[in-house]
Amino acid sequence: MPTRGHYTPISGRVERATGVTDGSGNVTFTWPAGTFAVPPVVTVALQGDTGFRSHTVTANSATSTTVNVQGSPVVSLLGIQILAAASPAAGVTVHLHATAP
Repeated sequence: MPTRGHYTPISGRVERATGVTDGSGNVTFTWPAGTFAVPPVVTVALQGDTGFRSHTVTANSATSTTVNVQGSPVVSLLGIQILAAASPAAGVTVHLHATAP
């Protein structure tokens, strides 16, 4: 069974940014004035650390994007690894790409 795809090159502006989360697990990326007319489409990557990490885009506008990172250590209980309760992950490096829609 053949598959087909269609690729459309990005024609809008693309910005890259890197930041480190604060004590609350938040990092805010501020876009230069006029960079985006509407909230950009964003992709997020977290730079490694031990344990489990998850992220959420908590705010996204034409002027800034805020990402919250939660972390959970892996705990062994009777030889079974489980995740402990999630808490804000401070000091995590967040990489973000923002593209005009």
